[in-house]
Parts: sequence; C-alpha cells; structure tokens
Amino acid sequence: MTEHLTAETFKQKVFDYSANREWKYQGTLPAMVDFWAPWCGPCRMVGPVIDELSEDYAGKVNFYKVNTDDEQELAAVFGIRSIPSLLFIPAQGEPKMAMGALPRQELKRVIEQELLPSQNAVTA
Repeated sequence: MTEHLTAETFKQKVFDYSANREWKYQGTLPAMVDFWAPWCGPCRMVGPVIDELSEDYAGKVNFYKVNTDDEQELAAVFGIRSIPSLLFIPAQGEPKMAMGALPRQELKRVIEQELLPSQNAVTA
C-alpha cells in the first residue's frame, strides 16, 4: 500500500535531511517515492500504476507519495522542478531520481534491476 508522507514522516522513514548532509536511508526495505501534485495530469495517470505496484511488491518495496503542493520544503530539498518525479531508493547505496510519468513496464524494470537486484540474482 502506498503511504502519503509529510516532511516529518519523510525524515523518520526515508531520510532526515535536517540532521544529515550525507545520504543515510532510514528504512530497511528498498523504497520508491512519488513526488506529485493533485493538479498534475501525468501524476494522476501514474498514481494508480504506483498503487498497483505497491500491492505487487508488498513486503519487498515501500511505496511513498509526497504532495509537492503541501510539502514545498521537501520538494525543494530534492530539487523537484517537474512532476511527477520518482525517487528510487535501494536498501543500500545511493538513490536515483527519474522524471516524468514512466509506463508500468519501465517502473517494473527499474524496481527489479535497481531496487531488488540481489533477489533477482538468486532466482535467475
């Protein structure tokens, strides 16, 4: 299930940007963060796809949404200039940002290759 985050819950679950300069992921499972806004047409198209993927990958990947209208400081911290912007966070390592409404197959590819590569190596 996709969880909506505020700046405060983002700091607890993803990254405390006010306490750390270097990236330090707070979670244990890989995660994907969707930076969106209610007025954004492409965001409304990709939103339901992300909700479906959150069910497909339940227990393997955490899915979060950040409303950039409500959380302008958080959007500024990550330099969000266009939405949707998607932040892919592996359990270890650096996060990667993608911009635009990626199709379902591309989102699945990124999740499988960037967020769950060790699981794929075992099952391949």
